[in-house]
Amino acid sequence: MKSDFLCLSEWTAPQLDAILTLTAKLKAQHQAGEAQPLLAGKTLGMIFEKSSTRTRVSFEVGMFQLGGQAIFLSAADSQIGRGEPIKDTARVLSRYVDAIAIRTYSQTSVAELASYATVPVINALTDSYHPCQLMADLFTVQERKGSYSDQVYCWIGDGNNMANSWINAAAVFGFELRVATPVGYEPDPWVIERAVQRGARLTFTNDPLEAARGANVLNTDVWASMGQEQEQQQRIKDFNGFQINDATLGVAASDALVLHCLPAHRGEEISDAVIEGPQSVVFDEAENRLHVQKAILARLLGAA
Repeated sequence: MKSDFLCLSEWTAPQLDAILTLTAKLKAQHQAGEAQPLLAGKTLGMIFEKSSTRTRVSFEVGMFQLGGQAIFLSAADSQIGRGEPIKDTARVLSRYVDAIAIRTYSQTSVAELASYATVPVINALTDSYHPCQLMADLFTVQERKGSYSDQVYCWIGDGNNMANSWINAAAVFGFELRVATPVGYEPDPWVIERAVQRGARLTFTNDPLEAARGANVLNTDVWASMGQEQEQQQRIKDFNGFQINDATLGVAASDALVLHCLPAHRGEEISDAVIEGPQSVVFDEAENRLHVQKAILARLLGAA
């Protein structure tokens, strides 16, 4: 039976731990220049309805490094952009490719694609979740701290897809998560309710310094995500004071790490000094998208 990677809450901690363990192995092999033909002859179909730099490049390069290939399908260049039903696209692509990655707006669309596809489907970002990025974040923390499980995490900013994904991760792995958002920008209530039912250790506040106090990992994202550009100016006003900067680092743990999924609006959600500073691991984090996604692909396709 096929597996899909749509949302962290659908996986168990041991299953995700196994992906992180495989990530470390694949990264070490890559750095040593060892061949990794785990997916020789395999093809990944990539449906992208949202623009991308890191996600597209990391998936394409990852398939190449594993001995396979990736085919990029933008909405403008495929029939799905002209209104072909997702269920038809899913069934046709399943006869051509070995896995599908989709980057789109609605999580419902991803779920529908997965329900009709007979090959594994990977959520490469929706408005609800960004599970591949979250796995890269945890792997980065593990590299720097030795473990991701005994850290206190702090999310500052919008209650967006990344905030939802951190909440899911807190429920699966059991670590403490503090979320600081302006009033009216809280994460999805249903995501919170589901996580609480699973025993997640969550704190919600409208005070970013309260959330950051003593935290081991600080994390943020742009205040206006793709599709919210028309709200940019209002959000700049509403998110005043929610920047990760020297003051935020000053109340966090002395060796706190700073994460950002990129792209960053420097001077808005994060200061230039912090993102360029010694506690920032954002570029290691970006690199690790490649290795994590290789591990996800290998696991879903039964190659490791």
